[in-house]
Amino acid sequence: MTDKEQFRVIAEPFYQPQGNEVALYEAAYAARLPVMVKGPTGCGKSRFIEYMAWKLGKPLLTVACNEDMTASDLVGRYLLEANGTRWLDGPLTTAARIGAICYLDEIVEARQDTTVVIHPLTDHRRTLPLDKKGELIHAHPDFQLVISYNPGYQSLMKDLKQSTKQRFTAFEFDYPDADLETAILCSESGIDSRIAVQLVNIGAAARRLKGHGLDEGISTRLLVYAATLIKGGVAPRDACRMALVRPITDDDDIRDTLDHAIDATFA
Repeated sequence: MTDKEQFRVIAEPFYQPQGNEVALYEAAYAARLPVMVKGPTGCGKSRFIEYMAWKLGKPLLTVACNEDMTASDLVGRYLLEANGTRWLDGPLTTAARIGAICYLDEIVEARQDTTVVIHPLTDHRRTLPLDKKGELIHAHPDFQLVISYNPGYQSLMKDLKQSTKQRFTAFEFDYPDADLETAILCSESGIDSRIAVQLVNIGAAARRLKGHGLDEGISTRLLVYAATLIKGGVAPRDACRMALVRPITDDDDIRDTLDHAIDATFA
């Protein structure tokens, strides 16, 4: 199997467009422009990128960024072996070499001194210097860089530098409207549409509490989890407490409020 083939998205990911984002992304990819996707946790950002990689027939390398990630984790490092040292490309370098889409998920979780290594790949140069190796990589014509982050949550603690933001085109995502979110739950879990509507209503109620005790509302991802548990035979109230309430808050008052909403919905 070639490097490209092992990173291809084989099966079509389920994705329901919310607007014209598919056509706009195709235009950005045609011009090989770097893309930034912004939106709340669990609203479908990663699924959208996976879907677009499948639709375009391009390999996809995804990196879950974290505060311990170093530049070497992205570009590569020398490994010490019995017979000496061997260079191992990081995911960013691999994507640039083979012409893949490189998706850096939750980019602001990485240190700023790490994220600056992407800058030469996001302008006319489309290059990646490997200083430790003394090599300058010219990105494959099919390479594209995509990053994501949640501005509503992370701007409270840290944010992308303007010098990084202004290197990207951008999409803003939000949770789907009620009808679309219901369809997503039915498709992803196989749940009955009546129960899917009830779950979506609980999600909407929780999202109205954002900024009033909750840092984040209930995501579409968590609604799918709840639907999956119910489909598997778990009682709806128990499934909702397990998937929708306990993961997002430790505040007794907020928890009780959401529990009451669940009890009222599945009375």
